[in-house]
Amino acid sequence: MEIKEILEHLPHRYPFLLVDRVVECIPGERIHAYKNVSINEPFFVGHFPHHPVMPGVLIMEALAQAAGILSFKTMGSKPDNNSVFYFVGIDGARFKKPVSAGDRVDLHVEIVRQMRGIWKYRAVAKVDAQVVAEAELMCAQRDVV
Repeated sequence: MEIKEILEHLPHRYPFLLVDRVVECIPGERIHAYKNVSINEPFFVGHFPHHPVMPGVLIMEALAQAAGILSFKTMGSKPDNNSVFYFVGIDGARFKKPVSAGDRVDLHVEIVRQMRGIWKYRAVAKVDAQVVAEAELMCAQRDVV
C-alpha cells in the first residue's frame, strides 16, 4: 500500500501520521509497514535537540497505526465519523535501541485475538533487522458519542 491508500485506512494526518508504506498485509493475520524517520520530524525539535531520538511513545503509536490498518483491512472497512479505535492497553513494552533521524522503522504487527470490538496484537519495531521496541497492544473500537 502506498500513502494514498494508507490515508484511506487511517484517520490520522500530519503531523501524527506515522506509517509511510505497507510492504505486506495479510488480513486477519499480520502486517509489515514502515516509517521513514527524517530529521525534519517535529518531535526532534524538543526530543532532544543535542541528540535527536524518536520518542518511544511514538514508536508505539506507529505500531498501533499499523495495527489499525490491519484491523480495517481485516474487517473490510475504512474509518468513518461514527466510530474510533482507542488504544486501551500496552503490555510488556520494551525499548531496546534508540531510533534516530535517517532510520527506517519496520513495523511488524500480528493479530493475537479479536473479540467484541477489542483487538490484541503482538507488535515489534525493527531498524536494520534489529529489534528497537516491542509490546503487546490492545485497541477497542467504540462509537463516537
